Amino acid sequence: MLKIGIVGLPNSGKSTLFNALLQRQIANVAEYPFTTIEPNVGVVAVPDNRLESISEATGIEKIVPAAIEFIDIAGLVKGAHQGEGLGNQFLGHIREVDAILHLIRGFHSSNVPGNLNPNEDIRTIEEELNHAGIEKPAMYVMNADETDLKNPEVPLTGALKISAKLENELSELSSEEQKAYLKELGIEQTGLERVIRLCYELLDLITFFTTVGGKQIQAWPVKKGTKSQVAAGLVHTDMQKGFIKAEVINWKKLVEEGSWKKAAEKGLIHFEGREYTVEDGDVIEFKFNA
Repeated sequence: MLKIGIVGLPNSGKSTLFNALLQRQIANVAEYPFTTIEPNVGVVAVPDNRLESISEATGIEKIVPAAIEFIDIAGLVKGAHQGEGLGNQFLGHIREVDAILHLIRGFHSSNVPGNLNPNEDIRTIEEELNHAGIEKPAMYVMNADETDLKNPEVPLTGALKISAKLENELSELSSEEQKAYLKELGIEQTGLERVIRLCYELLDLITFFTTVGGKQIQAWPVKKGTKSQVAAGLVHTDMQKGFIKAEVINWKKLVEEGSWKKAAEKGLIHFEGREYTVEDGDVIEFKFNA
C-alpha cells in the first residue's frame, strides 16, 4: 500500500488535515508545538466514481476502493538532524514513506511567533531532510484561511491551497451536505479529493479494476507503464507466478454492456500476454496456473 507522510513545522495544521483525511478524530489536535509525538497512521479510500458506475451497471454490489496510507509525522524544527525538537523520531518515520506531503502554514495564528513565510518553512524542512540524506518525491500543500480559498493567488509556486480546518468540518457532514456547502463556497472538489489526485500525479499512478469472478469490484493503483504480469502480482503473488493471460476491457465498455458475459459475446474482451501495458480504467481478469 502507498504511504504518504504528512510533514510540516509545528502548528502548520498537520493533525487537523490528518483528521479530515481520515474523516474521524484520531490525532490530538491543539494549537501548540509537538501535539503529534508518535505518528498517527490511517488508511484513506481513494474516491473514484468509476467504481459506483461499474457496480450499478453490472449489479456487483461489493466495492473495494484503492487506498492510501497517510502518516501524520511529528513536528520538525531547525536542527532536527542534530537531534533538536523531535528530529530523530521525525527522520526515522520519514524514511518509511513513498512520498512526502509538505503542509505549509498559510494562516495567521497568535500561537505561532513571527510572520508568514512559506518559502522559509519549506527551506527549513528540506535542509533537514538533505542533511539526513533523505530524498523522496514531494508535494506542497498550503494550509490557508477559509476566507482566502477563493483568492487565485498562492504565495508558493506549485502548491495546492486548502483549508485544513474547513476540510475537518466537511468530514463531519454527509456527502450531500458536503456538496451543498462546497457549492455555496464556490469550490468544486474537497481538499481530500485534490490531495489524493496530487498524490497520484506525483507518483505517476493509474488505476485498474478487477471483478473477482463477478463477486466484487476492486480498484488497484499501479505505476504508469506497469506490465500485466506485474499487475497480476498486486492481486495475488500466485497470479504473477502462474500468469497465462489477461482478459481486458475498458470500464466504459463494460458499463455500456452491463456484464462481462455480454461484453465477451460481442467480442469486446481482448486477450493480452505478460508484456501488455496496463492502462488507466482497464478492467482485468487474470488467468493463471495455480
